[in-house]
Amino acid sequence: MKLVDTVRIPPTLLGEEIMPTVKNALREKLEGQVDKKLGSLVAVYNIDEVGEGHILVGDGAVYYDVTFEAIMFIPELQEIIEGEVVEAVGFGVFVGMGPMDGLLHVSQITDDFISYDAKNARLVTKNGGKSISEGDHVRARIVAVSINEREPKESKIGLTMRQTALGKLQWLEEARRKKQPQEVPGEETA
Repeated sequence: MKLVDTVRIPPTLLGEEIMPTVKNALREKLEGQVDKKLGSLVAVYNIDEVGEGHILVGDGAVYYDVTFEAIMFIPELQEIIEGEVVEAVGFGVFVGMGPMDGLLHVSQITDDFISYDAKNARLVTKNGGKSISEGDHVRARIVAVSINEREPKESKIGLTMRQTALGKLQWLEEARRKKQPQEVPGEETA
């Protein structure tokens, strides 16, 4: 996304090369910030233009208008994401998806009954013998988005894995292997 912002360069950095200094100041100011319409700014990666600097009375810093390109993450309803489980709790798991975390409630993990194993910090299915814990990789669909600009960590993104082709990646791989025809040693396949 191409964006424009004003960045403050303190007097201590005025002797430095302008482009890297402006890029670092933009990164410090904006990376990790969240906007309801634009999403989360993941990284400033290219400076297109640095305008003429302005000095404000009583402030020794120089202010530059900067046009730059940034990588944004915008969680959209019905989008399929892959992420890593960053925490397992009694009511579900939190899935890291870039700069934000989504909640996968126990009711949205599988059709099977799930209980929380506090000793091992994981969720375990009653009948299938499946479990999900921190570090596991999952594929899920976004079903709810509520972005909080002031407190990005308070943003709420709801996820589900209760459809075909969604779930813990290990479960999906095991199911795929079961469906493949098994080769019998000594027999040729056509």
